[in-house]
Amino acid sequence: MNTGEDTQGLRKIIDFTRLISITILTIHFYICCYTVFKELGWTAEITDRIIYNISKTGLFGNFLNPKLVALLFLVISLFGVKGKKNEKLKRGSIVFYLVTGLLFYFISIVILISPFSLFLVAVFYIGGTSVGYMLILTGGGLVSRLIKDKLNKDTFNIENETFPQEERLLKNEYSVNLPAKYRLKDKIRNSWINIINPFRGILIAGTPGAGKSYFVIRHIIEQHIKKGFSMFLYDYKYDDLYRIVYNMLLEYWGNYKVKPTFWVIDFENIMHRCNPLHPESMEDITDATESSRTIMMGLNKDWLKKSGDFFVESPINFLTAVIWYLRKYQNGKFCTLPHVIELMQADYDKLFAVLQEEDEIKVLINPFISALQNNAMAQLEGQIASAKIGLARLSSPQLYYVLSGNDFTLDINNPEEPKIVCVGNNPQKQQVYGAVLSLYISRMIKLVNLDIPIKMTPEDLCKLTPQS
Repeated sequence: MNTGEDTQGLRKIIDFTRLISITILTIHFYICCYTVFKELGWTAEITDRIIYNISKTGLFGNFLNPKLVALLFLVISLFGVKGKKNEKLKRGSIVFYLVTGLLFYFISIVILISPFSLFLVAVFYIGGTSVGYMLILTGGGLVSRLIKDKLNKDTFNIENETFPQEERLLKNEYSVNLPAKYRLKDKIRNSWINIINPFRGILIAGTPGAGKSYFVIRHIIEQHIKKGFSMFLYDYKYDDLYRIVYNMLLEYWGNYKVKPTFWVIDFENIMHRCNPLHPESMEDITDATESSRTIMMGLNKDWLKKSGDFFVESPINFLTAVIWYLRKYQNGKFCTLPHVIELMQADYDKLFAVLQEEDEIKVLINPFISALQNNAMAQLEGQIASAKIGLARLSSPQLYYVLSGNDFTLDINNPEEPKIVCVGNNPQKQQVYGAVLSLYISRMIKLVNLDIPIKMTPEDLCKLTPQS
């Protein structure tokens, strides 16, 4: 695999090869111009001894051999050089550098037999050879770049933008491992997308038809059912994912120590019933407040931008009061959303007289009673009508039937009664169903045991009500 470490290793080899070339040339200069160096005091006994032993190899027996060997190592070092990028690179300039460099490099030998003083001969010889060496180095770098450009068919530099990815399969008892393929240079390699800790949350973003369900969610469902997870699945385009869950459960049924029950909430093809306002799950009035806020925000999504407004908070408080009254009345016998909707339709005089019987909600209904006693009917209607109009959309036999039943509870990862729950939506009726499904999810999150693994797979969660 061509990684960054391989590139660094190659660069070190190139630098070392070039260093050998320069070292040979330097020793050659030292031997040829030894007399001048000695006069200048640039010699040492230990250096002379080392150079003398090296000269016995025969490499420095004449003037031409060391230059040829140094040039050979220089050429070898140029094979791996990328060269400087230059859009105006021309062959003529490359030829000029190479020809001029070779002339300076080899013709400088003539200077050694010139009649000048030894000092000038040494200066001109070393200078001419060095200039030739640098010109050859420059021209060779340009040649390497030119060859690479000619051989490179990757016009848009796609290959250089690839990088190695994780090819190991890293698994644990909670992990999600997605098989994948990626491109590295000109090869397609197999890899793994290892989600070691899915409890941090997994966000899958993509346009419709991009393959989110097929390439990601399907694997998540299969692997977590295989590992014995409880599951809550929101299937926006029911029953695409529902079928996958059901078949995976049949396949890996034996992996569960405590066999889970399978439940489906579908408002059109009714299979099971579940009351999201089950009295046993409503521990205090804050649960009623949270539920009422979820319902009203789901029915009136523009209220999300008006949180805190008088005519937004008033309907929520009114709905909270009704829910909590039914929770306390006869120990929650009638604490269901259909009963809440129907009770809200009663006359104000009778309704508030009944609600006042519950001490915990007096503070919530006091503004409404004051408006009623002061004959501020316009204000009162404005406060309550917002709740009644929104909830009127939920007034249908199918919704009433499903929401008033108690086939199962939403503590889906109860170790004694694990559940796999699928809730289905209809894209054409999401304005109505979305609010109810948001309530289911909100109550489920409240009830789950956080110490026990659970898998929540909401497809197209943006269609539900955002929870603050």
